[in-house]
Amino acid sequence: MTCGKQWSKTTKDYPTMNHIKYHEERTTKKAKAKSCLYVAVSQTIFTRIMECDSAKDIWDFVKAEYEGDEKVRGMKVLNLMREFEREQMKESESVKEYSDRL
Repeated sequence: MTCGKQWSKTTKDYPTMNHIKYHEERTTKKAKAKSCLYVAVSQTIFTRIMECDSAKDIWDFVKAEYEGDEKVRGMKVLNLMREFEREQMKESESVKEYSDRL
């Protein structure tokens, strides 16, 4: 009976190989995610995201930088609609070329 209690204390204090392997895999996944994000952005954005600690922080920063908030998105949509309305087919252009450009 006392032997079982001692064994349970021993197993609680030391991580198993599965725990160690799981921790290593998570650590490498996080590092890979950060390096992929570093490679995907331009040099100017890279210098600004270097100080972020996690891949999630980097992702949130990049998302806010490129997407913007609701006001910015609304303005982008309005600008795109105006551009589309101003588009006209050139005289030297075929219908296919015009549709490809749109």
